[in-house]
Amino acid sequence: MPKKIRELKSMLKKAGFNWKPGRGSHTTWWHARRPQRFTVAGNDGDDAKPYLEREVERAIREVEESQ
Repeated sequence: MPKKIRELKSMLKKAGFNWKPGRGSHTTWWHARRPQRFTVAGNDGDDAKPYLEREVERAIREVEESQ
């Protein structure tokens, strides 16, 4: 079962990512140890797309490995 957008956002916040709101349901996320920014699109109750789940997990893993 896919994760919800709110779960991905919670994972990012716990990992220390910063965010700013975008247009509509988009939010932009970044971390000081990771140069790339990325966008999470969708309302909190929506199911996350598989590519978005992979991107979030990869970003968190990169930050953890850089410590």
